Amino acid sequence: MVIFINDRPLRLTDAQRADLLQEKKEYDVVVDVRLDAIRPQILKGHVLILNASPATVDRVLKLLHETYPADLQSVALQVANKKQAEEKLKSHFRVVKAAGGVIFNGDRVLLMYRLKRWDLPKGKLDPNEKSRDAALREVEEETGILAELEEKICTTWHTYTQNNNRILKRTKWYRMSCLDDSAMAPQWEENIERLAWMDKKEVQNALVDSYSSIRYVFERLWKQEILNDQ
Repeated sequence: MVIFINDRPLRLTDAQRADLLQEKKEYDVVVDVRLDAIRPQILKGHVLILNASPATVDRVLKLLHETYPADLQSVALQVANKKQAEEKLKSHFRVVKAAGGVIFNGDRVLLMYRLKRWDLPKGKLDPNEKSRDAALREVEEETGILAELEEKICTTWHTYTQNNNRILKRTKWYRMSCLDDSAMAPQWEENIERLAWMDKKEVQNALVDSYSSIRYVFERLWKQEILNDQ
């Protein structure tokens, strides 16, 4: 599970995975909570926290929300029980369910420009609505494009604050193919300024001015494409 907190990924991992990543030297800072305390000063670069407990989860979340460390790129918590740690994380937020899509038109992908960032169409599920139906509905509402649903890409989790409530949004992402873009237009009510079909190189350039969770969606998408080509 990866949660994007203040646009920085926090990952829960088991001991085996943590050992493997540590051997590859993928982390700038490694801390064992049995030996050292979690302090704001350690939150720099890519951080691995070993032997994390539920109390460690609380401590890290508190620091991330209070200090906003500018030099932090990611945090990985090695936990004994991932399910228990996930529930502990979720308990700090109100969970909101959403769905969205990566729309293909041949070799091009649709991106939309909203609030000074490139983004993908997505939105909250209506009551009793299924994620697959919500993804298609949100695409049409935000872009005017009629699309056909293909396979699921991944699920992302990201946090934000709304009316003093801490929200954890779960978004299921689907690959889609464009059926009709003749009515394509940005939904101004949702602060969408522009829509653009882009090739892969253009997408990579646009993602520099995007969100970490959106970059994660494309990483998973391109990984799937590589595996399908093998």
